[in-house]
Amino acid sequence: MTAPILSPPEIAGWQKRLPRAFGPTFGGRVGQWLGAIAFVGWLVTLFWWFDITPARIWRGLDGIWVIIRLMIPPSPGEQWRDILRGMGESVAMAFLGSTIAVVVAIPLGFLGARNVVINTLAHFSIRRVFDGFRGMDSLIWALAFVRAVGLGPLAGVMAIAVAEIAVLAKLFAEAIENADPREAEAVTAVGGNAILRVRFGLLPQVLPVMLAQYLYQIESNTRSASILGVVGAGGIGLQIAERIKVRYWDEVLFIILLILVTVGVIDAISSRIRRRIIDG
Repeated sequence: MTAPILSPPEIAGWQKRLPRAFGPTFGGRVGQWLGAIAFVGWLVTLFWWFDITPARIWRGLDGIWVIIRLMIPPSPGEQWRDILRGMGESVAMAFLGSTIAVVVAIPLGFLGARNVVINTLAHFSIRRVFDGFRGMDSLIWALAFVRAVGLGPLAGVMAIAVAEIAVLAKLFAEAIENADPREAEAVTAVGGNAILRVRFGLLPQVLPVMLAQYLYQIESNTRSASILGVVGAGGIGLQIAERIKVRYWDEVLFIILLILVTVGVIDAISSRIRRRIIDG
């Protein structure tokens, strides 16, 4: 079977009827060019605004190369016990802050789920509260809590917990909304109330996801806790800041490598636990 051959008038008629099927229109091409010009103009404006020039970039790369040469070989220095203590503090801060966050985020996640809180206004309001808290980084919270409770790990734990509550609550709410509704409907069909519907119809489905997210947040917050010490919130960040001030770059590299190894070990352990939970 051969395809029908259209005459030029028929092609012109179809082109007039469906112009986008024959390629971008003149107005579409003009819009694309204007968009590309605006994008390039915005990039040029940003380079001018931030005074990004080849000379500055070259000087920066030269300075970084000098620092790299001073970093090698890495050395723990004489105060290596303080480094290990700071690393232990960072891991403990991440664990405690993540645990507090997940305990608070579980009920908030159910409140933020559309299939649990049916009222549109309440659901919208709760989600916007989540968005507001997620808009502030843990470093900002650390600055606030250092001022409120003083220097030390407590400020770091509180900063991690408050910053992660809204993140986990949003993730939990989305997991609950994606749960299979038939199990909850089955609980309701046999006379279960709203609490039993949540407990036996929704929680068993989303609990593995919640546990997996909790383990991932411990790993992620270990990285976050490593920098909170720069503002006085305890952990290994304080050790990094002190050594950068006195330009002990070999010890800085040792701390960076220690952080990478620690995060890698935590990631490997949490990945194995997540796989066992999800497979189970």
